[in-house]
Amino acid sequence: MILNVADRIRYMREKLGMTQTDLANKLGISRSAVNAWEMSLSFPSLSNIVEMARIFHVTTDYLLSFIDRITVDITDLGNEEREVIIKTVNCLQSKNSLSK
Repeated sequence: MILNVADRIRYMREKLGMTQTDLANKLGISRSAVNAWEMSLSFPSLSNIVEMARIFHVTTDYLLSFIDRITVDITDLGNEEREVIIKTVNCLQSKNSLSK
């Protein structure tokens, strides 16, 4: 379980295959600023938190460690596609609960 903002930024950046430089370029800041966030030496501004949430496709609550749930926006998908995703998630959740 990831407990702090620094770890969540690093986790999401790496999950997307981005380097610190890649993220810094997308945010228009220096790589050392991203490094400082990931080392808990400083904290990103509100505007950077909002922009990272957009880049990482997560909520600001997730980045700020208020929740552990990741959300996925499926509003642009058709009804059939949404149903497939919902059924898949439900199946995985029930399978996971049985193995505990």
